[in-house]
Amino acid sequence: MNWKCKHTWKRAINNTLWCLLGCSIGDFGTIFLFQSIEHTFSISFVMSLAILNGLITSIILETLILLKQMNFKSAINTAFGMSFISMIGMELSMNLTDVILTGGAMLTWWAIPIMLFVGFITPLPYNYYKLKKYNVGCH
Repeated sequence: MNWKCKHTWKRAINNTLWCLLGCSIGDFGTIFLFQSIEHTFSISFVMSLAILNGLITSIILETLILLKQMNFKSAINTAFGMSFISMIGMELSMNLTDVILTGGAMLTWWAIPIMLFVGFITPLPYNYYKLKKYNVGCH
């Protein structure tokens, strides 16, 4: 495997950034909501819900992007098939970083950039590998 292809790295970076945007919308939105209201839910429940919502919003965003290139069924199948493993890795790494830095389910100005960086860098090699080996991508 050639890990030095600049074109593939650029494409993998672009794909990963779209995935990060989609995941962050649902994930951060959920954490922000539970940070803003009084509730009795456990941190693990809020974090699990944040991960689930991040996966959902990422699938929605990627499907919408792919609709420019294909029909709905193909778009949603591609969004699931091409990047779901990447999204799971991204979500788990972002939320594990949140737990390590803040104790979990806590958005702070200083933790968010670190969470985003870790969420971006974790699936990037996998996305490069998929693009290089199969010449497939979501975007």
